[in-house]
Amino acid sequence: MNFLAHIYLSGDNELVTIGNFIADGVRGKQYKKFSKDIQIGILLHRQIDTFTDTHPIVRQSTKRLHKNYSHYSGVIVDILYDHFLAKNWANYSVIPLEIYVDDFYESLQSHFELLPTRTQKMMPYMIADNWLLNYANIEGIQRVLNGMNRRTKNVSGMDKATLELQHYYSEFEDEFTAFFE
Repeated sequence: MNFLAHIYLSGDNELVTIGNFIADGVRGKQYKKFSKDIQIGILLHRQIDTFTDTHPIVRQSTKRLHKNYSHYSGVIVDILYDHFLAKNWANYSVIPLEIYVDDFYESLQSHFELLPTRTQKMMPYMIADNWLLNYANIEGIQRVLNGMNRRTKNVSGMDKATLELQHYYSEFEDEFTAFFE
């Protein structure tokens, strides 16, 4: 699961959601320096990752990409699954995606001081380019994968993963749906 799924699975507690969102940037026991609710969010994120990474359906999706993307295939599947969550958002929430995302961005801005430095630097780009809403379309996923590829100094090849997404679209979507429900 990537950003959107982690946020969604956090429930209604704003600080738990913030903790879940920032968790990838919090190493080891560093989570203990945060408030209780943020700690809960960070630990929830770790539990979600463990459950997701070991689930047979997710492994099936990851296996499809492993030949071309090796250990990056799990990251790619996380992003692809966020695409299917955004695309099919109305199946999972009565709140429209646009409103849900705007509310989350407002929450990030109002708790800016709680965010790790790296997240503070990323946040303006995330909001300006509306990453979470743009997960719903292939172009938005392509932009995310391009950015991830740049972060790996172009060794991951993630920028080409939308080719597999398009080729195996129904398989990935069916796997996401079976997993997420």
